[in-house]
Amino acid sequence: MAHYQITLDDQTIQALVGQKDQAFALLLQQVLNQVLEAEVTEHLQADRYERTEDRRGYRNGSRSRQLTTRVGTLTLEVPRTRDGEFSPTLFERYQRHEKALVLTLMEMVVNGVSTRKIRRVTEELCGTEFSKSTVSDLAKGLEAAVQQWRTRSLAETQYPFLIVDALVLKIRENGAVRPRSGCVVTGINAAGYREILGFWIGDSESKQTWTAVFTDLKDRGLTGVDLVVSDDHRGLRQAIEQQFQGASWQRCQTHLTRNILDAAPKAVQEELHGRLRALFEAPDRATVDTLWTKLLEDFAERAPRAVAIGENGLEDALAVLQLPESLRQRLRTTNGVERLNAEIRRRERVIRIFPNRESAIRLVGALLLEQHEVWTTGKRYLNLEPYWQAKRSQAAADEPPHAGPVFVA
Repeated sequence: MAHYQITLDDQTIQALVGQKDQAFALLLQQVLNQVLEAEVTEHLQADRYERTEDRRGYRNGSRSRQLTTRVGTLTLEVPRTRDGEFSPTLFERYQRHEKALVLTLMEMVVNGVSTRKIRRVTEELCGTEFSKSTVSDLAKGLEAAVQQWRTRSLAETQYPFLIVDALVLKIRENGAVRPRSGCVVTGINAAGYREILGFWIGDSESKQTWTAVFTDLKDRGLTGVDLVVSDDHRGLRQAIEQQFQGASWQRCQTHLTRNILDAAPKAVQEELHGRLRALFEAPDRATVDTLWTKLLEDFAERAPRAVAIGENGLEDALAVLQLPESLRQRLRTTNGVERLNAEIRRRERVIRIFPNRESAIRLVGALLLEQHEVWTTGKRYLNLEPYWQAKRSQAAADEPPHAGPVFVA
């Protein structure tokens, strides 16, 4: 991935000490212009006036283009090339979730469910009101991009690890505001990169909802699942056991720890938390058993309910011990998806109530699509070579002994 060095001119530096919104708009405008210049340099494999054997074309001036953001409308200078083949990715990736947010706000206005706050945010974002036809035009382009991403094939690689979670979204349906489950599945592919495999909205976080999610993933080509990480929701767990037979289930250690501490007297929670952390970070099963035996001795009388919850959930929370130690830290909890959910929540708070399911899929889907692109083009999440090496060794050990050559007289 390219790294861009950003410099500021005197006008921008002076504005930074002036009006806050104007200063930020100028700063953002200059930063994005420099990103565009860096993009065309990378595309041509040559800087301005640079002579190089790797050059792939020549510049041909620039054209002005406006970009609407939350801090105002920016005027950007988009470089052009003589062959016309340069197309910057900045606009598509930056505006996708902007359009989703604006469109959702507009749709609330059109459907008569807006508030004064929503109207003020709309004017601040757009500077004008949107007609129904404009909303429709925005929806067509955005929905097509999100739908294409949500239904893409997954058959090109295996996904040995899945991290699964859900969050509640408020959606207006049949004249009432109803809680619905937004289901997010993150996969780690064979090369060790994270991908967001999809986003679905169900009536509730039931076995039926999650079965439909996992069936859709398998219909799109999902294979090679070895471990699924999730919380201990009953319907979710049942669907995992049914749809991924032979795969291990890792109960999120963060959720289990929280459940244990909630059942413990406040006076022992801090000490118990430290002991649980040491237990879950233990390098092998023998150490886990030693630490758990000692924990039972120390807390059986002081926190009996907490200890009982721990005993019931401990085995399911230790599935990662079967994996190489270097992989366990990031596969023992759903924390990675929880941070993703926090980003969704940050946007959802502005909306509060989605006017329909399509609006929720559009906004959340656009945000997840953008994060998916960041993950798949950024730094590798896990080095899976130890995992694949262990799989190859296991496969070799499971092969029947060779009988040797047969000689016929």
